[in-house]
Amino acid sequence: MKSLGWLTGCALALACAHEGKGVVSESGTNMQGTVAADASQPQAASTADAATAAIRPFQVDVPEKALVDLRQRIAATRWPDRETVTDRSQGVQLAKIQPLVRYWGTGYDWRKVEAKLNALPQFTTNIDGLDIHFIHVRSRHKNALPVIITHGWPGSVLELIKVIGPLTDPTAHGGSAEDAFDVVIPSVPGYGFSGKPTGTGWDPDHIARAWAELMKRLGYTRYVAQGGDWGAPISSAMARQAPAGLLGIHLNLPATVPPEVAAALAVGAPAPAELSEQERAVFESLMTYAKKGSSAYNVMMTARPQAVGYGLTDSPAGLAAWLLVHPGFAQWTYGDDPEQSPTKDEVLDDFTLYWLTNSATSSARLYWENGGRGVISAAAQKTAEISLPVAITVFPDDVYRPPETWARRAYRNLMYFHEVDKGGHFAAWEQPDLFAAEIRAAFKSLRPADRNVATR
Repeated sequence: MKSLGWLTGCALALACAHEGKGVVSESGTNMQGTVAADASQPQAASTADAATAAIRPFQVDVPEKALVDLRQRIAATRWPDRETVTDRSQGVQLAKIQPLVRYWGTGYDWRKVEAKLNALPQFTTNIDGLDIHFIHVRSRHKNALPVIITHGWPGSVLELIKVIGPLTDPTAHGGSAEDAFDVVIPSVPGYGFSGKPTGTGWDPDHIARAWAELMKRLGYTRYVAQGGDWGAPISSAMARQAPAGLLGIHLNLPATVPPEVAAALAVGAPAPAELSEQERAVFESLMTYAKKGSSAYNVMMTARPQAVGYGLTDSPAGLAAWLLVHPGFAQWTYGDDPEQSPTKDEVLDDFTLYWLTNSATSSARLYWENGGRGVISAAAQKTAEISLPVAITVFPDDVYRPPETWARRAYRNLMYFHEVDKGGHFAAWEQPDLFAAEIRAAFKSLRPADRNVATR
C-alpha cells in the first residue's frame, strides 16, 4: 500500500483549484481553510448552518520544528533488552524494529508523502461539532458511482490512496469507463487530520451517521460504501441505518461468526458439532489466534486507551512497536523485500501521521467507544438487521477467512462473495489493483441500467 503515476490531471486540477491551508502543530491538528469561489465546490446541505456545513479546502503543512523534534526523540530512544524467544510472540523483535526506527530518524522524508497528499483534493467539514478531514477525487468519466471508503487501525487514509487511480480512472488500469467511481476517503474521528472527540459517543454507529451526512453534503444521491478493519463495522452500521442514497456495501472484514461459534470461542469450548470441515478449520484458526494473544492490543485499548496513550504519545519507538503488534503486519518484512507493499517508507508515512497529529490516544478510544462488540461477530454487528445488498471479498492472509456458508447466514442479501488468491488485512495497501478490481465487480450490479442516471 507503487508510484503515484495514477494521479490524473483531473485530480491535480481539483487540488490546485482551491486555496487553503491545514497546519499540523506539535500538539495535534489545527485545520484552517477557505472556501474557494469555484463552480465545482460541493454545496453545503441546506438544512445545516452554512458555517458549520461548509466544505473547506485543506492542505498539509507540517512545521519543520515538529520533524526536528521527532528525530531528536528517536535519537534519544532508550531501548529494552531483546526478547527471550526467536519469533514475534512477545511483540516486535528488537533486531527488526531498531533499524526501522533508526532509519525513521535519519533517512526517512515526511515531505514526500506530504506532497502526495497535497496533490490530492482534500477538504474538511464540521459534522456534529467535529471537523472531518477527507480526500475527494471525482472521476473524469460520466456518471461515476460514488464510493466512501473507510480505513481502520493502525491504518489511515494513506493505506487507501493507491486505489484512487484504479477506481477513478479505470481505463488506465484495465477497466472500462463504466467501471468508474468518485472516491471519498474520510479520516475517522480521532485519526489523522480529523478532529479529536472531546466527549464520548463517537462509536461506529455515530461515525456511520456522519458519513451519510458527508455524502449528502457532497451532493450524492446514489452511492456505495466500503470498509475493512474499523471500516467494516462503520460501513455495516451505515447499511443497518440505510440512509437515503446508500445502495449497498462491500466488506473485507465481514461479521460472519455465528452466535454459537462466538460463544464457544469466548470460553475456549470445543467447536460446535454441526460445523463443516471448512467451518471447523476457521474455528480452530480463530481459537489459535485468541490463545496466542493476537488480539491483546484490542483488549487493552478497549479497556484503558488513555493508559496506553501516554507512552505512545511520548516515544516514537514505542508508538512504532505498538502499531506493529497488529497481526496485519505479521508477514511484513520491514522493507527487506523491495517488491512488497507497503514499503518501509509507506509504513513510516502512516506511523509519522499518527505521531505528528498526536492521535495515538484519540484513535485508540474508538476501541473503548465500541464497548467490546466483536467486529466479526454477526450478533454483535446486528447483521440480521441489514437488508441492503452486501458484497464480501476474502483475502487469504487476513486475520480470518470467513466461509461462504457463514456469510450467507449472516447477510440475508449477500449479492457477491469472492475469495481471492493474495492479499491480507491491509488489502488496499498490499494489493491495490486487485482491491480495486474487487470493488468494481462487487458493485457492478448496483449501477443503473440506464447509464444516463446521475448520481450527483
